[in-house]
Amino acid sequence: MKVSFNEIYYTGKEIEYIKDCLERGHLSGDGEYTHLVSSFLEEKLKVKKVLMITSATHALEIAVMLLNLDRGDEVIMPSFTFPSTANAVLLQGARPVFVEVDKFTLNISPAAVEKVINEKTRAIIPVHYAGLSCNMNKIMDIASKYNLYVIEDAAQALNAKYRGKYLGSYGDMACFSFHGSKNYVSGEGGALAINNLKENFTERAEIIREKGTNRSSFIRGDIDKYTWVDRGSSYLPSDLLMAFLYAQLEQIEEIRQKRKKIFHYYRLALKSFLDNNFLEWMSQVPEENDSNYHLFYLLFKDSIIRNRVMKNLKNKGVNATFHYIPLHLSKMGKKLGYKEGDLPITETASRSLLRLPLYTGMNIEEMKYVVDKTLEVFGEL
Repeated sequence: MKVSFNEIYYTGKEIEYIKDCLERGHLSGDGEYTHLVSSFLEEKLKVKKVLMITSATHALEIAVMLLNLDRGDEVIMPSFTFPSTANAVLLQGARPVFVEVDKFTLNISPAAVEKVINEKTRAIIPVHYAGLSCNMNKIMDIASKYNLYVIEDAAQALNAKYRGKYLGSYGDMACFSFHGSKNYVSGEGGALAINNLKENFTERAEIIREKGTNRSSFIRGDIDKYTWVDRGSSYLPSDLLMAFLYAQLEQIEEIRQKRKKIFHYYRLALKSFLDNNFLEWMSQVPEENDSNYHLFYLLFKDSIIRNRVMKNLKNKGVNATFHYIPLHLSKMGKKLGYKEGDLPITETASRSLLRLPLYTGMNIEEMKYVVDKTLEVFGEL
């Protein structure tokens, strides 16, 4: 048997909704299904406004653009994240400032955030890793204390909560992903959630999203013609993709429960190895978190053991993998002046983390096979 790292899960309604979209004849952005998805997310997450975007990367770019950063401004974020988080800041001429993560959740450390705040700091981008929330109470307290914006990078965190409140509803803005690797997918796609209504974020986000024009206001009938009014690009996803996504979101809780069962099957089966001298720590859900169970990972003592386990699992048909290369150790990170040793917890996590296959449609035979082969590999160490 071979077990893939990830497989797309189909609810059964995707083709039906895509056919309906084709019959309606509106395949471009902001069609019927785009509105259905936006309304669903606004109501579900209890956020003020949701705009569907072509990707979480583009949602981050729009969110940062809305802050009107100046050259030399700084935005704090973890180094343990995907490059899109930092690129959104660099594209505006500002500087990403990388800080340490908490060793138990691999989410940004609030204490580390406060240490680097200075007169140039404009915002914080907490990244909710693996569907587990950052400590948003402390992050929001820090942001309020220093008058900073907060953009939640919730690419992995749709349908997860912190202290009973959905992620994406805490910050001024939040960004979600519907890439094929996520829990809820459209192949490619994202969303920008806006909670801050004190500034013109919503109006300007609509303009940026529509190639810098006020076309959205025109379509609503607010104005009698539209024109070019600001910077922007084409960030509207096809309604075909939103039709696919709507079928996924209709089963948003069912999908979460399926993933939860897989997560806890792994955890129960491998729990005894927590006391072993090669496995340091394993995924767990802090009490204040209500996870969406995006992924399951193991942390080993070092990269030598991690790499050996990963190689042996692949030889047995189990496609386990790792991420991230810390941004501060990347080629771009070094250009920004960072070096090895700057963020030791992040660096240790990157060297020792291994992700096991976890996808919504996994059956018991696949789950058992992954566990059996993992136990075999552990026995060979």
